[in-house]
Amino acid sequence: MFYIGVDLGQKQDYTAIAIVEREEARVNQGRVYAAQPIVPVRLLVRRVHRVALGTPYPRVVAPVVDMLRAAGLRCEITAVTITGGERESRRGSRDVGVPKRDLIAGVQLALEKGELRIARKMKEVGSLVRELVAMRIGAGSEDGGEHDDLVIALALACWRARRRQNGYGEERLPCY
Repeated sequence: MFYIGVDLGQKQDYTAIAIVEREEARVNQGRVYAAQPIVPVRLLVRRVHRVALGTPYPRVVAPVVDMLRAAGLRCEITAVTITGGERESRRGSRDVGVPKRDLIAGVQLALEKGELRIARKMKEVGSLVRELVAMRIGAGSEDGGEHDDLVIALALACWRARRRQNGYGEERLPCY
């Protein structure tokens, strides 16, 4: 299953896109009396992309989500607002607020557990790795450091990929 995270930038910020594939957990075929562990879920970063600065798009966030929903993509689209709050919140059936620290922590945890794999041959892999290192040492864009748009797009895709149920009762594929 593929998940797409998009961090919409403004005139001075990049818009970033990350595509993550979730490999489902598999039960080892040769397991004897549950002696062998279940193979864990893996998140595979298949692509990250930065849209050039100054690329026009209609009124940034709300129209983009509306356009995606109106396009009839036959997949679930959830608008995620990144917050500074303490916990996730829902605004309606397809709008969620998620604390930025939770998104970043999810990526860091997946990396530490070996669940997140990054393809080495991606065009923007160097930028992604620099952003991940900056996040780990606390030098993200909020502190005047490098941009964090690729990490945020990746974090959004990983956040959704880790949720097994879509929570909305729809029989469509996830799309973020």
